[in-house]
Amino acid sequence: MGYFNNALTFLISTIVGLYILAVLLRFLFQLFRADFHNPFSQFILKITTPALRPLRNIIPGMKGIDWPALVLLFILQFSLLIIIGLLKGQLPPVGSLIIIAIATLIQLTIYVLMFALFVTFILSWVAPGTYNYMTSILSSLTEPILAPIRRKIPPTGGLDFSMLIAFILLQLILMLVVHPLMDLGSGRLL
Repeated sequence: MGYFNNALTFLISTIVGLYILAVLLRFLFQLFRADFHNPFSQFILKITTPALRPLRNIIPGMKGIDWPALVLLFILQFSLLIIIGLLKGQLPPVGSLIIIAIATLIQLTIYVLMFALFVTFILSWVAPGTYNYMTSILSSLTEPILAPIRRKIPPTGGLDFSMLIAFILLQLILMLVVHPLMDLGSGRLL
């Protein structure tokens, strides 16, 4: 693969990857009922609405799940894998691409949640009790994960172990779900 193909692969992966992240954030914000009136949420809505509008005419959202956003995420990730495969001259079978696309989206979701947990943890030490629109979004993303853990294991002695347990559980999902799916998609498990 030449310098031009490497640069083109990087550029396409970065641009499409950032858009996939924006659509995923929109999906998570809606799923976890984040505040859509703050500037960051408005930005995410503004850049994702044009691509989602045609899908909303075909696919309805049901039971609090934004199915059009999920379909768009899959289409974008699947298309990105095809483009990268074509640029590298190695296009895997469609079944493998489907599995890898799903695994990659699950992995990205876990990374987003881990990042939100990490930033929330740092903010709790550096600026506890601070409120702004970003802390509101972070709280919307992390509380649905932390609240069930806190119900099972309440803070003891002023120490809250829910974030540590959440990190461990998310890492286990990566190890037990995402990595086997990636291996299956790449043909290493067959």
